[in-house]
Amino acid sequence: MSETENTVSSLSDLKDLTSAAPVAAAAPAAEGDEVVAPVVRTGPMAIIRPREVDAQGRSYATGRRKDAVARVWLKPGSGKVTVNGRDQEVYFARPTLRLVINQPFEVAGREGQYDIVCTVKGGGLSGQAGAVKHGIAQALSKFEPELRSAVKAAGFLTRDPRVVERKKYGKAKARKSFQFSKR
Repeated sequence: MSETENTVSSLSDLKDLTSAAPVAAAAPAAEGDEVVAPVVRTGPMAIIRPREVDAQGRSYATGRRKDAVARVWLKPGSGKVTVNGRDQEVYFARPTLRLVINQPFEVAGREGQYDIVCTVKGGGLSGQAGAVKHGIAQALSKFEPELRSAVKAAGFLTRDPRVVERKKYGKAKARKSFQFSKR
């Protein structure tokens, strides 16, 4: 028996084993819980994660940037973004901050398809906009797992680790010294 015949017979044996294996009965899901699909691999090393949606059909994620923390809920809608109970044009008055928030949708090609409700605490406006962007990217990848690779390639799923350095004793700020006196 040659080596290729050995391989073919062992592969057919494996197919027989997997098709004959009993399927375990799944526990009935509680009302309001979504049934989570198993991890599916397609192509070389591609992993599609399960979709994470709550009972209201929303996806939740937390975004962080500098000292700001954003809690983000994403659901299908008309593209309305609400930040701390206010519209995004009111809360983030600068157009550049609104551009930052909408970047994950542009990369995924989903502009105007989802409504966002988020609450933000801490930091300044720039850090808060970055935190909302991070949260939107996380929530989008949980709502549509197939978009994860595009959003991750753009770098929106990575939390920016840069934070303000702490002040040290004997210094005016983190590194600045007090004014030197000659006499």
